[in-house]
Amino acid sequence: MNNEVYDKYKLAGRIAAEARTFGINLLKTGASYLEIANKIESKILEKGGGLAFPVNISINEIAAHYTPKHDDTITINKDDVVKLDIGAHVDGYIADTAVTVEIGNNCYNEMIKASSDALDAAINLIKAGINLYEIGKTVQQTIASYGYKPIDNLTGHSMQRYILHAGMSIPNVSDEIYKSKPNAGDVLAIEPFATNGAGHVVSGPGSNIYLCKESFKQRIIRDKEAKLIFEKIKSEFKTLPFAQRWFKKQFSYSEMSLKKLSFIGLVKHYPQLIDAKKGIVTQKEHTVIVTEDGCEVIT
Repeated sequence: MNNEVYDKYKLAGRIAAEARTFGINLLKTGASYLEIANKIESKILEKGGGLAFPVNISINEIAAHYTPKHDDTITINKDDVVKLDIGAHVDGYIADTAVTVEIGNNCYNEMIKASSDALDAAINLIKAGINLYEIGKTVQQTIASYGYKPIDNLTGHSMQRYILHAGMSIPNVSDEIYKSKPNAGDVLAIEPFATNGAGHVVSGPGSNIYLCKESFKQRIIRDKEAKLIFEKIKSEFKTLPFAQRWFKKQFSYSEMSLKKLSFIGLVKHYPQLIDAKKGIVTQKEHTVIVTEDGCEVIT
């Protein structure tokens, strides 16, 4: 990694961390999801960053992947366990970070601590050449020591320029299928999830988060309007996830246009990811740059 790229990652990490701190202060009983997301995303832009993905506000049993629509009226309730997941980029170099906050109560302090301590334990192990299975083993053991379960089918991920999920998975469980070994200079988002539920997520309703897909269908689709809309959103959002509300603000097309693009396979609509037994879920996430003998946390 050259100095220019390193500096851009560091700046993205600083912006994401500042946006996370700013966002935590917005998480209060009665606060609007839509207002929270808009304010955090505006803060990232004000700081000179780009939006790596829509702000995720995932409550209670929803582990990940919910962002408000343009007309969302949902508000935060007392006792909600809120996962706030934020991504910023500088010239395509991404920093991804998340935190869990319980609103107005302290019933889940230990579960919040379980995911946080698991993240710290993983960070202490990460270095070039380590078998990622060892990271998953440590995360699982740490979370289990608190009496909770890690989520076995959610992982951290490597990142590359303009690519949020670049192919390498950082597990949260002890499973020897994870045999990848990071190299110095790799950028990883590490994100343990703890739950008192099943420890496995299933797909729920739509998340209002979308992604343009590279598909042969783009070349053969006969619907001229669909093809035009796809070209516009691909030009605007490129290879990064985008929100329905961003689409609504940027273009004059209806939400049905997005649903149509999703149906014909040009756009992916992410589902909400929900614990299979609807247990409470907590999450903590940092982005790190791997070094020969450790890693540098940039968020």
